[in-house]
Parts: sequence; structure tokens; C-alpha cells
Amino acid sequence: MADATREPILQVRNLVKHFPLTQGILFRRQIGAVKAVDDVSFELYQGETLGIVGESGCGKSTVAKLLMNLEKPTSGQILYKGEDISKLSGRALRAVRRNIQMVFQDPYTSLNPRMTVGDIIGEPFEIHPEVAPKGDRQKKVRELLDVVGLNPEYINRYPHQFSGGQRQRIGIARGLALNPEIIICDEPVSALDVSVQAQVINLMERLQDEFDLSYVFIAHDLSIVRHISDRVGVMYLGRIAEIGSDAEIYDHPTHPYT
Repeated sequence: MADATREPILQVRNLVKHFPLTQGILFRRQIGAVKAVDDVSFELYQGETLGIVGESGCGKSTVAKLLMNLEKPTSGQILYKGEDISKLSGRALRAVRRNIQMVFQDPYTSLNPRMTVGDIIGEPFEIHPEVAPKGDRQKKVRELLDVVGLNPEYINRYPHQFSGGQRQRIGIARGLALNPEIIICDEPVSALDVSVQAQVINLMERLQDEFDLSYVFIAHDLSIVRHISDRVGVMYLGRIAEIGSDAEIYDHPTHPYT
């Protein structure tokens, strides 16, 4: 839970991302901009889950990409332990990315069908060999499979041999591989059946307790966000309409959209 006596592990300050609208073929000129993210600010604390909820197109997934540095902001700051990660590149950015990982929305397209499960989960070790030297990687991958509730003997299987829920567990194992502090969860259960959603959410809560993880949990399903989140931010037209504890947002909303 948020605590005024603690320093946030992640701070987002006045974050803006505008995508230009252009006209013309040979001589393109900007005629406007799509304000995907428009002056968004929030904090994330160690061990906390911050839910970000809103309808499709409100800017939630763009926020996720900005937090992962997959998109550069038009303006604003993303501070990880006081350092603006949006300004980083090269080795400094790689060091931060080790501590901020992502679980993607669609387990059917986020896993390379030509790679074995072992290669998928172990791929981050190619970029960060200090986490798992070559001789230890297979052992580490087997441990990760076990942690997310999959048989370690599945290490040489391919994604098509798994159900949607199992594939998302593989995605979560990949996200855990580098021992991150923060995981950005971009609608991680929206592509799954309701019964499987509950299993994956319970797994994520267990992993959070076990590894002291902080989650930014992005979704459009209000019941899921309420179940897993300590605090909730409601996004509307690229802005945070309001943010507060789950009880404040669900029982005593102050913004008409909420």
C-alpha cells in the first residue's frame, strides 16, 4: 500500500505522448496530433499493485510502452529510484530494464512459435549473462517453470503445445527471469477464459508476496483490477481522471466518468 513515509520506487510526472497526424505523400506536413497520453502523473511503491483501468483507446497501453521505454515521451519524466529512465540509452537503459519487466496481453502472439519454452524463458540471460551464466541457465529456467506452476520437463516443448493459461505462465516466467523489482502487466488476462483468469491472478499475487514485486496492472475489467490492486488510477481520454485506494475509487468516486 502507498505510504507517505516511504519513497516511491517509480514516479511518473506530467507524462505526455502525442502521435503526429500528417497529410500528403511526397511532402508530408503535420496537421494535428493524437493525444494518447496527456499529462499523466502517479507513483508506485515497493510491493504495491497500482491498477490502471479505462476503456479501450484511453491510453493505458501507451503508458505501459512508455514505462518500458518502448516509446519515448513527448514530455514529462519517468523516475526509477530518482533517475529519469526516459533519457537513458545503451548500457544504462539495459541496467534499468533488468529491474522493470513486462507481461504482455496476448499469450498467443507474445511467444515466438519457433523457440522452445526453455529458449523463450532463457532469452533475457543472453542480454544479462550476469544473472545466469551459461552453465546455470537450464537449471534456472527449470526453477522458473516450477515457480509458475509448470512441469520443468516441459522445457523443450513449443508454445503451440500449451493452453492459453499455460502460455501466460510462460510469459510470467520470462518476466521473472532477471529478478525484476517492477513488472508492467498490460492486460495480462484479458485474452483468457474467466476460470483461467482467476488462476493467473492468484499466481501473480503469490509471486508478488514471494519476491516483493511491484506491479503496474493495466486492465479494462473493473472486478479484476479491484481484486488485485492496492490503489487504482482511472484513465479517461489520455488523462488520469482520479486515483486512490480501491475502496475510494469503487465506493466513493469523485469523477463523473468513474
